[in-house]
Amino acid sequence: MQQPFTYKRLLQYFLQGLLILAPIAITFWTIAAVFGFIDGILPNLIHSIVPRIMEDAQGNIKRIPGVGFVLVISLVLLVGYVSSSYIFTKIVEVFDGVLEKTPGIKFVYSTLKDFFEAFAGEKKKFTNNVLANVDDNDVWRIGFITQDDMREFGFKDYVAVYIPMAYSVAGNLYIIPKSRVKPITNISAAQSMKFAVSGGVTQVIEPSGKDVFTHTK
Repeated sequence: MQQPFTYKRLLQYFLQGLLILAPIAITFWTIAAVFGFIDGILPNLIHSIVPRIMEDAQGNIKRIPGVGFVLVISLVLLVGYVSSSYIFTKIVEVFDGVLEKTPGIKFVYSTLKDFFEAFAGEKKKFTNNVLANVDDNDVWRIGFITQDDMREFGFKDYVAVYIPMAYSVAGNLYIIPKSRVKPITNISAAQSMKFAVSGGVTQVIEPSGKDVFTHTK
């Protein structure tokens, strides 16, 4: 027998549709926002350097959708490709040294550099995924060891653990004893980060392809 229509059922349909469409819409909105931001800045920048190239017959700045985005992506790929050359590496080291010794700029540059290298550089930090007992009780948090020796801060047998926050790009850093840290060995660091940031709602898959929680029951 068909159930009668109710406002509660209508609300349920709305929430189900929202759960499906919201992540898709936010993803496309973010991509479009970045796309529009780059396309809005680059024509003005090029016009300030070579005005004639970016002007139409009336003297207005020409805006070609997508060109700025493509140029930026191409530039990033080109820099990544030539970064392995010896000469380019030395040039980067010179600029790096200048920026890290410039008052004011040093703090911003070094912080951003360490942040990006932690995720994508050769000095990746978020690869040692662990369970951390931060509050000295039987509650464990998913984290990543960023420093395994804290003696410079006066702590022997302590480690620095970064704890990501759910649904946020932020997180907290804790210095805790090594005895209160357990390594996570059955899933990757990427899976651990995804699980923590999603608030534990994402499915965690072992390298074998099995669901961790279903498999361990």
